[in-house]
Amino acid sequence: MLLGEYEHTIDDKNRLTLPAKFRRAFEDGIVVTRGFDGCVYAWTREAWGNYRDSTLATLQPLSQQGRRMQRHFFSGASETTPDRQGRVSIPPALLAHAKLGRDVVVAGVNDHLEIWDRAAWQRELAEVEGSAEDVAERLAAQGS
Repeated sequence: MLLGEYEHTIDDKNRLTLPAKFRRAFEDGIVVTRGFDGCVYAWTREAWGNYRDSTLATLQPLSQQGRRMQRHFFSGASETTPDRQGRVSIPPALLAHAKLGRDVVVAGVNDHLEIWDRAAWQRELAEVEGSAEDVAERLAAQGS
C-alpha cells in the first residue's frame, strides 16, 4: 500500500526522484500516465496490470465514453524503470497535462502514486479537507 505525501522536485531533464519510501515498490518498473483532477498517476507494473484488467478492460469500446477513457490512460502512458538513484523520466506531454513545474508533491493513494504541481496540490488538499464530511455523508446515503 502506498501512503503519505512528499515534496520533491523535477530536475532539468524532466526526472523525478521517487521518495525513498516508494523506491522498492517500483524497482521492477513504473507506468506513468494521465491522471484525473490535474495530476499524473504512477503505477507499479503489477498494479497497472490489475487496474488495466479490472477497470480499463471492462470499458465498452463501442461507446464514446469507453473510447475516451481508454485514450486518456493508454495514449499518455509511458513505461520505464527507475535508475539507480530512483529517478524516473516524466514525458513532456504528462508534464503539460498536469502543469508540473519544478516543485511537486508525490502522494501515495493506496495502489498508485499521484504527482501534483505543489501549488495545485495545496488547492486540492484544501478542497478535500473542506468537503470530506459532506462527501462521506453522500456516499453513505448512496450505499443504504
